[in-house]
Amino acid sequence: MNPLQTIIRFQRGVISRLRNVWFRALGVRLGGYVLMRQVSIPRGWSDITIEKGTSLDDGVVLLCSGSPNRDKLVIRARTYINRYTMIDVSERIEIGSDCMIGPHCYITDSDHGHAPGQLVGKQPSISATVRIGHNVWLGAGVIVLKGVTIGDNAVVGAGAVVTKDVPANAKVAGVPARAIQPAE
Repeated sequence: MNPLQTIIRFQRGVISRLRNVWFRALGVRLGGYVLMRQVSIPRGWSDITIEKGTSLDDGVVLLCSGSPNRDKLVIRARTYINRYTMIDVSERIEIGSDCMIGPHCYITDSDHGHAPGQLVGKQPSISATVRIGHNVWLGAGVIVLKGVTIGDNAVVGAGAVVTKDVPANAKVAGVPARAIQPAE
């Protein structure tokens, strides 16, 4: 590594550590050092728990809405969340340890009501807990919708929209996500 790369790496490390201090001061519970690039947590800081060894890349947004609730968003140890992913939680989202979440993913536990004859924006949100197991891989651009559980060791292909539970060890892809057969 050349001297300039060393200086840049050192600078990024210092900035990440300062983000850890800042978000801890706001109320985010960090269970040790968390690598934080340019992360946005605009509100609901006390609703968030992130365990040691987790990495949040550039442009990751952790958005908590609704009533304050400890552990509304839990990200377990050693999980990596790639660039420009948004986690939008109003009730509860839990992401297991050792997961890899690709760039441009969207994970939410709620949506709006859609009763006929009423403005969507005036209808109440409908929420249901999202659980992502341990050692799960979400490819680029995956969308996970409310009420979904993704089992341990599952793989979700790029661009998939997960609307129903995914069993442990399954491989799914498509819109909506469906089981796929491994290549032979």
